[in-house]
Amino acid sequence: MTAAELDPSTVAAEYREEVRQQIDRLAPDRRPRIVGLLGQDKGPAATYARYARRGCEAVGIDLDVRLVAPHEVESAVAVANVDTGVDGIFSYYPLIDRAGDRWLRELVDPRKDVEGLHSFWSRLLYENQRYVDDQHTIRSILPCTPLAILKLLRHAGVGRDDGPAPLEGVTACVINRSELVGRPLAAMLANDGALVHSLDLDGAVTFEPAIGRRTHVVQDSGIGRGPALADADVVISAVPSKTFELVRGDEIRLGAVCVDVAEYTNFDESVRDRASVFVPRVGPLTIAMATRNLVRLMIMKQEASRPAASA
Repeated sequence: MTAAELDPSTVAAEYREEVRQQIDRLAPDRRPRIVGLLGQDKGPAATYARYARRGCEAVGIDLDVRLVAPHEVESAVAVANVDTGVDGIFSYYPLIDRAGDRWLRELVDPRKDVEGLHSFWSRLLYENQRYVDDQHTIRSILPCTPLAILKLLRHAGVGRDDGPAPLEGVTACVINRSELVGRPLAAMLANDGALVHSLDLDGAVTFEPAIGRRTHVVQDSGIGRGPALADADVVISAVPSKTFELVRGDEIRLGAVCVDVAEYTNFDESVRDRASVFVPRVGPLTIAMATRNLVRLMIMKQEASRPAASA
């Protein structure tokens, strides 16, 4: 078996067309604008910002990337929050340090958070509340990288297209439990019905599916890397380290779908001889999901500005 490679750029193109049409309808007289905050003019974050600008321009969005020093970031966020000409904010980490960057995510106005990382959105995600309003007309904002991964899994043929638990019966292994990718991804998979083995340096936990209950449940499991990988229909790894022990072909189930999210590859080439589908990167679709989030924020803003219906 040789794995089919799923190119995220191809999938992203489908969503870009959808976003372009929505933006033409929502903002016919102006181009929406995202402010991107960048701490380094070289390296992975700077490269990502350049790709993000292209992805935004392709759908009619202006991405204004601003190079900021660590002591300037909080002020830059505050300015963008109150600027009526700014529709969204995107941060390219690292900007300060781990603790400082976590605090920055809380400073971004949730109504401009195209990344979906503010605790307002995280609370809805972890409680499996998929709509902001009681009428279920305005969808919640989801973190764009985990959302991109779920979309790629659907295109890889994982799960069903309908029903409240489209991933019921699927077992996933997610290596990384960061607040940016691993943890929200595991929660989203489990909320869609999957059983998720979540591994990181602090050990293993299991996200049990939200089937027959409102949301997923997290339990200590102690499962090791070997059994977790061997049990998984889907393997997603997002460890940002050159020293990570690569996932090998002899560790995974025959026919598994593998997704590489890390800056440095997390998978040995032998995986392609065992996997059914291999996704080598996620970035292009992450950018598409950020623009899709912007559209949802714009819709939310329009709905909030409508006069309340009289009783």
